[in-house]
Amino acid sequence: MTHPSLPLIDLHRHLDGNIRPKTIWSLAQEHNIALPETNFEAFIPHVQIQGSESDLLAFLSKLDWGVAVLKTLDDCKRIAFENVEDAFNAGIHYAELRFSPYYMAMKNNLVVADVVAAVIDGVNAACKIYDVKINLIGILSRTFGVEKCQAELDALLAHKQHLIGVDLAGDEYNYPGELFIEHFKQVRQADLNITVHAGEAAGPESIWQAINQLHAQRIGHGVACHKDEKLMDYMREHNIAIESCLTSNFQTGTIKDLSQHPIKHFLKQGLLVCLNTDDPGVQGIELKNEFLVARNTLGFSDKDIQQLQENSLKASFLSDSEKSALKQKVLNNG
Repeated sequence: MTHPSLPLIDLHRHLDGNIRPKTIWSLAQEHNIALPETNFEAFIPHVQIQGSESDLLAFLSKLDWGVAVLKTLDDCKRIAFENVEDAFNAGIHYAELRFSPYYMAMKNNLVVADVVAAVIDGVNAACKIYDVKINLIGILSRTFGVEKCQAELDALLAHKQHLIGVDLAGDEYNYPGELFIEHFKQVRQADLNITVHAGEAAGPESIWQAINQLHAQRIGHGVACHKDEKLMDYMREHNIAIESCLTSNFQTGTIKDLSQHPIKHFLKQGLLVCLNTDDPGVQGIELKNEFLVARNTLGFSDKDIQQLQENSLKASFLSDSEKSALKQKVLNNG
């Protein structure tokens, strides 16, 4: 399994991709929202992957019902609370939960900045009950275009003291990072950390752009990185982390054969690669499952697993003192 004296950390975990199917069902009943099925079991395939999808956009469409039922700010607060509870129940010690407030707000015309506040409230309330450390990363959903992302960024920056970073996610292929250079200038001015989804639906050039023009400190997925030796060398030298998500990459069709996932190569090359869930609710998985996949499908050793956990701590957006405290806490509770 995982190394017991090291923290279990999830750095790439979408809050709005982890809405419980039962919660979606109950909110739909509460708000009289028609669902495509009248039976809960029959509804599950609409919100949870069965096998794999044809591509990233087909995968992302599975998230749509989850946000469609967010009729009120209390609903947003509820799913944020449940996300913390889920992380705690999964044995996670620290998670950086990322969310797109515009995506959560758009279906029912909620005020985007209010959605940010509701998510913060839900997380804070849950952290008083559950012994798990949580930080929040705001997402700019590139799929909705440059102007919507600016409105989303404005809402996030209004609450920047409660965020640890900003991410760019969504349709990487049709909305390249070049469109969002000005947005990330503002993120840097706000002194927030930067992680960018890149090299998932597009090639190594997308990762180079995220690093050179958006100043990404971490790359979400980064699967295409293995096609460019110079890129891997650069990322190793500059400690730019890869947030790897094994099951997700299979389910989006990014990787056809999990046993051939480039995480093996990244680890061998000494890159700062770590293991994460992505959208656990949609995928029907949890973090410990990903470590099992790494062992059973990719043949990772105890040493490899330990390295992945150490990389997670190193790549996290925690301060050095917070990293030390987290490590010590796990050791003490061992």
